[in-house]
Amino acid sequence: MPKTSARLLSLLSLLQARRDWPGALLAERLDVSPRTVRRDVDRLRELGYPIVAFKGPDGGYRLGAGTELPPLLFDDEQAVALAIALQIAGTAGVGIEEAAARALTTVRQVMPPRLRRRIDILRISAVQPPTMRPDSPVDSGVLMALGAAVHAREVLRFDYVPAAATAAGADDRAQSPPRRAEPHHLVTWGGRWYLVAWDLDRADWRTFRADRIAPHIPTGPRFTRRELPGGDVATFVAGRFRDSDGSGDWPCRGEVLLDLPAAAVSGYVRDGIVEELGPNRCRLVLGSWSWPGLAAAVGAFDADIEVVGPPELRDAFARLARRYVDAASDRPTARHPTVP
Repeated sequence: MPKTSARLLSLLSLLQARRDWPGALLAERLDVSPRTVRRDVDRLRELGYPIVAFKGPDGGYRLGAGTELPPLLFDDEQAVALAIALQIAGTAGVGIEEAAARALTTVRQVMPPRLRRRIDILRISAVQPPTMRPDSPVDSGVLMALGAAVHAREVLRFDYVPAAATAAGADDRAQSPPRRAEPHHLVTWGGRWYLVAWDLDRADWRTFRADRIAPHIPTGPRFTRRELPGGDVATFVAGRFRDSDGSGDWPCRGEVLLDLPAAAVSGYVRDGIVEELGPNRCRLVLGSWSWPGLAAAVGAFDADIEVVGPPELRDAFARLARRYVDAASDRPTARHPTVP
């Protein structure tokens, strides 16, 4: 039987996971008797948790809403998840950056040493907040391994699936030789995790998708950290994602007029320029990786669109329009030639 403190933590985690718990099921999950469950519920009530008992064939318990915040108990994974969320909160853009930093300091102070070490290792640079639900979640063990290598400044060996192989549905990590890199930062960008590192085999800086990394353990020798170009990880990552010529701008940038109020648009274009032209009309200048991507981003606004330029953006709208017509058709159609 687990110790009382550990059992209370497990009981609280279960009560938080679902609304109602039959007493017999709680006893089975905790591997204790129903009488022990009743005693543990009373202990949690003494700590301030509003646990309600409900009647029924088996009887059970429910964690109610309290008027005061009781002492909080987290298991190891919950504590690590909370610390990660507080670090990422700095890019929320709603004025909670300072409060999140103070909350992280408070949480760290009350953590046991083993958890504090994990949090100190996993230092995250949140460059851009997510704009959508991530489509490729990263295993927490991979994040911890990458964070530990960054923290210890140890050369990292890892298998990596390149973008081309991922698009083709292949996984050729076993056939490719391991990559070797000096890990510099673990960052988030638009809901995805990336490792910023100096690629030893290519003698250049690289950003690697964390969900495509399979780290090799143990890590390699320690290294002296190189100076990141520009000195700031946010500036460096933004420049790498926008272009490759160092200009810091998107490779594709266009201008459109939207039949929407400027206030309805500005909240959804992080680095775009929105100009009010009237109560229900605005000008939008926006950048993207590609012309079809830019056209799709603008098309997400439910409004009439007038393309100001350049011609490549107009061509991209025409290309997407043909694809959407084909997608809406009940019968298969011939493929249209790709517009260069």
